[in-house]
Amino acid sequence: MARVKRAVNAHKKRRVILERAKGYRGQRSRLYRKAKEQLLHSFVYSYGDRRKRKGDFRRLWIQRINAASRANGLTYNRLIQGLKAAGVEVDRRMLADLAVTDANAFAALVQIAKDSLPADTSAPVRA
Repeated sequence: MARVKRAVNAHKKRRVILERAKGYRGQRSRLYRKAKEQLLHSFVYSYGDRRKRKGDFRRLWIQRINAASRANGLTYNRLIQGLKAAGVEVDRRMLADLAVTDANAFAALVQIAKDSLPADTSAPVRA
């Protein structure tokens, strides 16, 4: 029976792990076992942060929309309320992009939202 030699495979496996751990500090980039543990944790962090990124971007879009809509005399929640009442189906990502790149188009959407908002009877009257 032929002799089984696995040194090449074993070295390759270890080399791949250590290459992926390049850039980590201390033993985590040099020792195989520490590097492997750190990579497993890194994959867990990557998985969770890919999901977290979606919420981060949504918050960023809302901040940009709010700032631009306040510059046009309307708050974020009133803008969204007005756009829904007008039947405008533009998501927050597109609204934020318009707010940053095309202020005139965003101002037009704000005006559409203002026109479709009902008169707020519970708001205090300012003299």
